Amino acid sequence: MNSPSAIIPRKLESVSLQMEIFSEIRHLLAPYQVNGMPITGDTVICDGTTVDSLTVMDIIVDLEDRFDISIPMKQVAEIRTVNQLADTISRQVIR
Repeated sequence: MNSPSAIIPRKLESVSLQMEIFSEIRHLLAPYQVNGMPITGDTVICDGTTVDSLTVMDIIVDLEDRFDISIPMKQVAEIRTVNQLADTISRQVIR
């Protein structure tokens, strides 16, 4: 069984990673905001912004390069929201 002192640093690292991923996604989506609406975890990438499918792929490639991962196309097709994208990236980084 893991001691609390071993679990806490891993949790903090995970939260820090999530925040970094989310920040990077928001940065890449910022130029495509609709009417200054904030980009949140629930923002639907292709509907809540002015992003088209080609731009989404460019953003995904940028994120893959940034975090040194590869997201399978099957998973990319299932991503709708910023939270889903962040979770997908996080799972790939942790592997």
